[in-house]
Amino acid sequence: MKAAITIQPGPPEVIQLQEKPQPTAKEGWVVIRVKAFGLNRSEMFTRQGHSPGVNFPIIQGIECVGEIEEDLSGVYTSGQKVAVCMGGMGRNYDGSYAEFVCVPADIVIPFSSELPWPVLGAIPEMFQTVSGSLHEALDVKAGETLLIRGGSSSIGMLAGQLAAYLGVTVISTTRNADKQQTLLENGAAHVLLDDGNIREAVRKLYPAGVDKVLELVGITTLKDSLKCIKPKGTVCMTGILGGSWTMNEFTPMGDIPSLGKLTVYMGEASNLGKEQLQDFIDAIAKGAIVLNIDKTFRLDQLVEAHQYMESNQATGKLVVVL
Repeated sequence: MKAAITIQPGPPEVIQLQEKPQPTAKEGWVVIRVKAFGLNRSEMFTRQGHSPGVNFPIIQGIECVGEIEEDLSGVYTSGQKVAVCMGGMGRNYDGSYAEFVCVPADIVIPFSSELPWPVLGAIPEMFQTVSGSLHEALDVKAGETLLIRGGSSSIGMLAGQLAAYLGVTVISTTRNADKQQTLLENGAAHVLLDDGNIREAVRKLYPAGVDKVLELVGITTLKDSLKCIKPKGTVCMTGILGGSWTMNEFTPMGDIPSLGKLTVYMGEASNLGKEQLQDFIDAIAKGAIVLNIDKTFRLDQLVEAHQYMESNQATGKLVVVL
């Protein structure tokens, strides 16, 4: 099979298209013929060498959609459509940057759909992250206010749509004034230009603060986001668009407001149920949810795809189609 192998930590050029033996199924694992997969910034960080415990060379890729090629247990039939994400793929073992991938059966989620593969490929990790952040971590409710920090990312735009669909008032941020209309079209009732300090702008809209914050930029804006919540409000850090993992100085009893809550979401496939995924796919098919796909690539264009992802030009999900 053809596989895009990350030879060593480094710039996008360390990803090389090579021939490699096709994996075979084993007990508890199934082989999937990969049809499409989304690109994720966590894969960029892994490629750069920032993910602990990853041994190179490795086939990256933490998600994909495709068809069952081989399942020794007989639970899945050949050609059945499935989605997979997380579960250590692309980090602890070879992932989806290939024509075939072998994954643990317990992270496989079957679905039915006639949507094209590029659309389906954008879904697994993005939906798992958004759904888990909004429901499991933030427990958003109709009538609440939600600030999305990093709203023009693919995760941010989908979160805006889903939150608005649930009856939540959304405030989205972007550093790019040209993206304001896009955010309004993706669920935002208010759009704020983000210079790293938006507390005053948020308080002008909601003097008492907002109920919830979905922090996708990361630690570079986390302290400011904590200043935006009302008493008993919650901030969930899900993303690190800012590119930094560690905060040099953090004083819990100063940086977290009294009665405020700070949590993180680092979801797994177990946070995404079969019914949830099917309902979401059906909502896309009906036009109730619109996925923002910025650009699609081929497997032999992964260097270019990583260069584009690293340039921060994208407005929406990047998808590789086989």
